[in-house]
Amino acid sequence: MNDCPPMIDFTNLVSASLLRLRMKSPFFGTLAMFAQFVPSMTIPSAATDGRDIFFNPEFLTALPKAQQDGVLLHELIHAALLHPSRLTEREPERWNIAADIVVNGMIGQQDGVELPPGGLRDEKLEHLSVEEVYELLRSSAPNHQLTTPDLLATSQGGAPTQPHSHRLESNQRELLAAHWRQAIQQATAVAMTQWGKLPIGIERKFEAIVNPQLDWKAHLWRYLVQTPNDFQSYDRRFVGRGLYLEALQGESIRVYLAIDTSGSVNQTTLDLFMSEVIGILGAYPHLECDLYYVDCEADGPYSIVFNEPLPPPQGGGGTSFTPFFDRVNETWDGQTQAVCIYLTDGYGEFPTYTPSLPTLWVVTPGGLDLARFPFGEAVRLIDRV
Repeated sequence: MNDCPPMIDFTNLVSASLLRLRMKSPFFGTLAMFAQFVPSMTIPSAATDGRDIFFNPEFLTALPKAQQDGVLLHELIHAALLHPSRLTEREPERWNIAADIVVNGMIGQQDGVELPPGGLRDEKLEHLSVEEVYELLRSSAPNHQLTTPDLLATSQGGAPTQPHSHRLESNQRELLAAHWRQAIQQATAVAMTQWGKLPIGIERKFEAIVNPQLDWKAHLWRYLVQTPNDFQSYDRRFVGRGLYLEALQGESIRVYLAIDTSGSVNQTTLDLFMSEVIGILGAYPHLECDLYYVDCEADGPYSIVFNEPLPPPQGGGGTSFTPFFDRVNETWDGQTQAVCIYLTDGYGEFPTYTPSLPTLWVVTPGGLDLARFPFGEAVRLIDRV
């Protein structure tokens, strides 16, 4: 499709922007080689469907060169981070806002490119993943407005359609992910060879595409098939393949489960924690589960089972993780197969010692950076739908 007016040389316009981008950043310059840039007068400004990048030539021409480069980079990052296909069943406008916040935060750290006026910025959120920002926007009053949606669906003929008029099939998503995974790997290799480094602020965002993290429930399965003795040597490749199911028949595992009920955890988050606990009980019937509600004190243990109501939460004070682990140390006999799971935002006082049992921290969107947990393994709790 090429409905570009003849007075605007779209190809030269984009080529010049790409050349400037390559000079500024070998990483983004190489990444751009994997995208197709298409003129379209039906697009108000710029957009992507995850495969192609569309520009309104009149819009692009009216911008200063630094802003032309910023718009091109904005859509390129959307595509490479699979933002259109990662929408799944989420609310499209809120997802687009979350994606814009993350992308614009990344662009804000690059030299020589600018965003046009009105680009969404939120410095409190832009270091997070798009899924995390989306979840936080769900639980807060709306204070961000999307001027023009720029995450599109694509018709079978390749023309852009209305934003997310339909979702990609799973096989199409896999092919798209493989395409951009290869692009990111090649761009990384070029950047490291030419400059010896990657652009500021991209490592975490692009690493998630090249090496996607397991859902936290897959991490939980890894914990539940282990004993304290062989936990460290467990091969991650066996996660989710059910290789230990037969061995678990008739065998119980004790889970010491803590829910953060401190004042920093709001009711929406607490409800999410409670629903996850119910999900654990339903998915893993072999568990013997001791539940604690913890702020600066540990309330419990409550012995809980599937299909029985959970006890009402207690708490609302400050946050210390130490009381829970102290109580576990007092009650665990040292022989029973057991693990600790702590659902929290991560903001609190940690024990000065490393507990004996394997610990899985399940952390809320926007919670403490996972690298800052001093022991155990930390994963992010994201609502995937």
